[in-house]
Amino acid sequence: MAKHLGVKPRIGLLGTGPWAARTHAPALAGHPGIEFSGVWGRRPDAAAALADASGTRAYEDVDALLAASDAVALALPPDIQAPLAVRAAEAGCHVLLDKPVATTPALAREVAEAVEAAGVASVVFCTLRFAEPTARWIEEQTAAGGWFLGEAHWLGSLYGPGSASAYAASPWRREKGGLWDVGPHVLSVYLPVLGDVTGITAAPGPGDTHHLVLRHASGASSTATLTLSAPPEAAEAALTLYGTRGRAELPRWDGALGAFAAAVDALVTAARTGEPHACDARFGLRITEILTEAEHAAARA
Repeated sequence: MAKHLGVKPRIGLLGTGPWAARTHAPALAGHPGIEFSGVWGRRPDAAAALADASGTRAYEDVDALLAASDAVALALPPDIQAPLAVRAAEAGCHVLLDKPVATTPALAREVAEAVEAAGVASVVFCTLRFAEPTARWIEEQTAAGGWFLGEAHWLGSLYGPGSASAYAASPWRREKGGLWDVGPHVLSVYLPVLGDVTGITAAPGPGDTHHLVLRHASGASSTATLTLSAPPEAAEAALTLYGTRGRAELPRWDGALGAFAAAVDALVTAARTGEPHACDARFGLRITEILTEAEHAAARA
């Protein structure tokens, strides 16, 4: 049974890596509307250090943190995240998931079904859906309609020459590449604006690069080039729509802290109203299904 949220919901954090330390923990610690109930991680020393820096408590037992929380945010590798999200939902905790929810449809479906069975709220933190001004832009383009084509380039330089990014050490990113790390960002824009993906053509490029051509339920088509291996000089994140209103370019956004705070608010609202958020676990499952199909199509190319 889903936990009832009090005036100040208790939200815990599962994960202690760079993403958790730079985004999740500071956003939770600085959010005036929630109580940051604690941190759990696979490395107890890291959990203790992050909890100390955030003014909260470290837990060595994940079930103890679930018992002390009304909701949890997860900042873990996707296939570690998925079973823990199921566990959290079964404990009645609402869940704020990271993208991708999982890297197999089976695992992502387990999360979606556990969330629905427990009646808990879920939100998948797709940054562009919560950051300003991108969230507003996506709503405006969805309402406007009339789009014919979409074109996206997400050229990360995580593995480019000279990169010193802390995220480059992530084993799951190294294995799955830009398709899975930045692909969810592009899909989180395309799906609400152009409709569900009904067909995929994919081809590999240099390094971890993938080129996608997507057909959408609206009749529109779109392309996406995704990589973490671009030279730093070529790095960019851009998405343009073409249609009856001419062209519209995705605006720039300022980091992830404000976006994550907005995702926290969205989870609390969904939990209190019982109205599913558009970026819920079922949406996360659909992203995993599309990326899996694209991965298989690229492998056959």
